Amino acid sequence: MKHTIGKYLAGAASAAIWAGLTVGGHAADTLRLAHFLPPQHPIHATAEKWGASISEASGGELTIQIFPAQQLGSAFDHYNLARDGIADIAAVNPGYQPGRFPISGAIELPLILSNATGGSQAVDEWYRQYAETDMPDVVFCMATIHQPASFHTVNKAIVEPKDVDGLRVRTGNATIAQFVKELGGSNIQGSTAEVKDILQKGVADSVIWPWGSVSLFGIDNTVKYHLDVPLSVSALMFVMNKQKYESLPEASRKVLDDHCTSEWARQIATPWANFEAAGVEKLGGMEGHAINTPDAAQLEAWKAAAAPVVEIWAESVTEKGGDPDEILANLKKSAAKYDASAE
Repeated sequence: MKHTIGKYLAGAASAAIWAGLTVGGHAADTLRLAHFLPPQHPIHATAEKWGASISEASGGELTIQIFPAQQLGSAFDHYNLARDGIADIAAVNPGYQPGRFPISGAIELPLILSNATGGSQAVDEWYRQYAETDMPDVVFCMATIHQPASFHTVNKAIVEPKDVDGLRVRTGNATIAQFVKELGGSNIQGSTAEVKDILQKGVADSVIWPWGSVSLFGIDNTVKYHLDVPLSVSALMFVMNKQKYESLPEASRKVLDDHCTSEWARQIATPWANFEAAGVEKLGGMEGHAINTPDAAQLEAWKAAAAPVVEIWAESVTEKGGDPDEILANLKKSAAKYDASAE
């Protein structure tokens, strides 16, 4: 009799799986995760591993289906994709929408963060206390950053702030766009996928980008001059649709909560960080490329040039009722805690 019951239960479990049900009788939930990067980007592979871990931890109750390369919508619209339920989870660059998420702009301030491994853990831990204020329409999951970006230029070496004057620069977020403007340059907009075309057609003279991405996106034959300064980072924040999250069984929400942590932010960011960091040596070894490293006085000039941008950011936070001094101090404290301070 025991063998008969065992066979029956095994058959029932198999039938449940084929019917889209878990063994517990609940319909398995497939969550759509949207990001705007290509499938060959490191963030895609780590998102797959993250999704596999969620599926395993939930006993099959949850499955993550990934839609890369803007398949569900424009890179500039990923926050709205999650808010409106077009995606259940979306990876958002908050800097793509100037002024909408003022607190997160602190992440983008020049020469604050030095690396993406500890930096992602630092940013995630710091932002958790502000996420509900800054992004009230969604459920915040975690925040990561990329390895610091700098200027990569077609025809002119940049070593000092004054060298930016008159250049057309594609920037990755609103804060660094303001920085370029303060230096006398002009900001050229365009998504990650559009950068190669923008540079090759002469629409922009330079891009501020992390180093590995220069080769990944095929612009290493176009840009030849590189500035070795941890100038800027952009955030990639994973957010969830509120209604979808709240509709899930408690056990499934617990699995998601356990995968939306500062430690997971570090794990997601680390392969990406390693890839971008390797780009410095790769570009330095390519014929016709020049890496320019400022001396101490020139580095201080870069820090001084960033001061007006910090003031502009502070004003935007104050207008929304925030305390910019406290917010920035807390970010710097978190960065120091995780060995990610550029100061």
